[in-house]
Amino acid sequence: MAQIGAVHSWYLGVTLQLILAAILHQGFATVTAPPTPQTTTPPHTEPGKPETGNYVVKTSNGTVCLKASMGLQLNITFTSVSKNKTVQGVVNLKPNGTATSGSCDTDSATLRLQTSEVEKTNLTFIFVLNATSNKYHLNEVSLSAAWPDMKKPISARNSSLDYLRGTLGYSYRCRNEQTLDVSPDFSMNTYQLQVQPFGLKGDQFGAAEECQLDEDDMLIPIIVGAALAGLVLIVLLAYLIGRKRSHAGYQTI
Repeated sequence: MAQIGAVHSWYLGVTLQLILAAILHQGFATVTAPPTPQTTTPPHTEPGKPETGNYVVKTSNGTVCLKASMGLQLNITFTSVSKNKTVQGVVNLKPNGTATSGSCDTDSATLRLQTSEVEKTNLTFIFVLNATSNKYHLNEVSLSAAWPDMKKPISARNSSLDYLRGTLGYSYRCRNEQTLDVSPDFSMNTYQLQVQPFGLKGDQFGAAEECQLDEDDMLIPIIVGAALAGLVLIVLLAYLIGRKRSHAGYQTI
């Protein structure tokens, strides 16, 4: 029984180590946060999670060639007219007030989002496809914004990005919030994102390839569940072995 107790104690220690390792792994598996802008006033209060919008690009014959579903939150650093200071504006893109356009080629696909509300914003995504590997990714994002409190319009562009990587015929999905850095003055937070710029069949997403953040969220319950199941099994075996030895002590000689 002492040997069984030792095994039990050893397994408890290993189980706790596995659970702790899973939690620490989740803590480190985060998307790189955007660089802290040099501001002279605290950032504005964030407006909460954005509404999820559905955006579609079609070819000239009406075939859907790009589909995206996501909530978008824009983080832009600019000079405020009212405060005469540099501030960070945080604005949610509202699907109902956003016009969608774009185009699709063999190895590139473009999604343009334009708002006609007070915070006028033009946002463009360009995806590219590697014909050799059949892999695609978000290669370029450009922004132009003219908000009422801006001292002058803001523009940003980055054509060397490597975000939202997926496989031809599959969609890329990330339910967790992630931050995409575009420039020192502009980044985006995405929520409940699913996008497929190539290989659509009809108007439905292909099978989803999950982002690392989502995979880590699924990994922790699996590790914890497996550890607890193993613990229950050890306890049950210890009980059965102890019960068997106890009965053996009363056998007739």
